[in-house]
Amino acid sequence: MRSISRVVGVSINTVTKLLVRAGEACAAYHNETVRNVEARRIQCDEIWSFVYAKQKNVPKGMEDEAGTVWTWTAIDADTKLVPCWHVGSRNLEDATSFISDLASRLSNRVQLTTDGYRPYLEAINSAFGNDIDYARLVKIYGAAPEQQRRYSPSEFVEAKRVPVTGDPDENYISTSFVERQNLTMRMSMRRFTRLTNGFSKKLANHMHAISLHYMYYNFGRVHGSLKTTPAIKAGVTEHVWSLEEIATLADNCPITANSN
Repeated sequence: MRSISRVVGVSINTVTKLLVRAGEACAAYHNETVRNVEARRIQCDEIWSFVYAKQKNVPKGMEDEAGTVWTWTAIDADTKLVPCWHVGSRNLEDATSFISDLASRLSNRVQLTTDGYRPYLEAINSAFGNDIDYARLVKIYGAAPEQQRRYSPSEFVEAKRVPVTGDPDENYISTSFVERQNLTMRMSMRRFTRLTNGFSKKLANHMHAISLHYMYYNFGRVHGSLKTTPAIKAGVTEHVWSLEEIATLADNCPITANSN
């Protein structure tokens, strides 16, 4: 954001205000528009980041607005549409909020795959009941080498496909698409880059950036394998949105903040 402010010759506060307005407008448009989604296979996952400081360095009194933050994401494996996301903690309460939002946006029974995180079980049962074909992909890892523990992932051992509810097709019990989509988040948003100082300083602006990212991802970015945008493929829109068109969503959104 500071580099943008220098390039265009405006105050950093001006850029931040535009981020806030655009983020709020994109979130509102997505919430209203991405409804009654017809899908067959949905995959869900969580991606880690932090705001202001890593958890161990959070100052006293800022525990509710700083530290570890998780973004819960869902993706349609066929259209690559991201129907919803949720920013919060990695616990049952946030799992329930995320899955309930997902359920409210789908128009038909789907096959759903998650990782082995246990709160998904209760959250999905609460939101869908028996009206879903749900399975877990439980990945088992070994211990990482001592000298590489900090930066290298543990050695992958095996993945177990575990049907939970309904009759999920074992051939489609996978989280590959949502994990690749999480990589897209890290590559597309500076705030998610590891081992840098580009992270968000405020939770609200972190959420605004994610809303803007997903508006572009769903409506404006032509997917490499689809040759069109996820929103067009899913029947949510009829054209590829330009950056200018996305930016105009903020025209009617009032300024609510001036910090970064």
